[in-house]
Amino acid sequence: MSVLTSSPSPPLQACLKIFEHNHPAAANFPISIPRHPPLRSLSRCSQLSNHQIEAIPITRVDKSSLSVAEGRYEAELWAAACLRVRTFYDFNQQTFGIEDHKRYLTEHEFEALKERVAGLRKGFRRVSCINATLPLSTVSSVSHDLCTSCKFSHKGEDRVVVGTLDLNQCISLPDEIAGMKPKGIGADFARAYISNVCVAKELQRNGLGYELIAKSKMVAEDWGISDLYVHVAVDNEPAKNLYMKSGFTFESDEPAWQARFLDRPRRLLLWTGLPITYEL
Repeated sequence: MSVLTSSPSPPLQACLKIFEHNHPAAANFPISIPRHPPLRSLSRCSQLSNHQIEAIPITRVDKSSLSVAEGRYEAELWAAACLRVRTFYDFNQQTFGIEDHKRYLTEHEFEALKERVAGLRKGFRRVSCINATLPLSTVSSVSHDLCTSCKFSHKGEDRVVVGTLDLNQCISLPDEIAGMKPKGIGADFARAYISNVCVAKELQRNGLGYELIAKSKMVAEDWGISDLYVHVAVDNEPAKNLYMKSGFTFESDEPAWQARFLDRPRRLLLWTGLPITYEL
């Protein structure tokens, strides 16, 4: 499974342009960014082929201590931002100053994420950052870089963010096709979108993506959401398979002209309905 995301945050893509404007030398950084305007903020789609995905070694982890929950503390949100930058961008580690560049991108995503979660982003009624985390001891032998960059401490325990996504209660996401359900006045509070879905590349194919989607459905139901959406690149087969197996179905697709205008792979809009119970 590759990057599972729908869309990264607009801040993440926008901050790269700002950085290059203020630091002309940044144009020489050999960094590859998937053609996906994020949330993006983060809204990127992996371009790995099925053949490439099958070639990635599978590292099985003990999920008995896995936690999938809403991130509420800054340390955890920072770790989630680190995972997103680590996942959505390809860096040449030999490039001079690359660590400063990565930190710059991470700081912008972190600030944008805090703003969204705090309810300060215009056009969003509510946003939740949902993270899959494991104890540091469980993944310490998997990847030193993952443990170093995506680690956080809470109540005396060191944990690592190994998967993350955003749940957005809103009518539509920036630069994305909007869902059609529910119609009428209920759309502003009963519709939500999943975005910025990613799992650490070292731990893909462990079912972490399914765990994240399942938790997002539970949170959405608690919010009173009846219609849940996710955007996915038309050529992202692993992500499409994940969402289809999680109950999503096709609703519409992005016009070819819009994808060309935004310089990205064409998106599909997938939908699933959620059971809503009303207390009398």
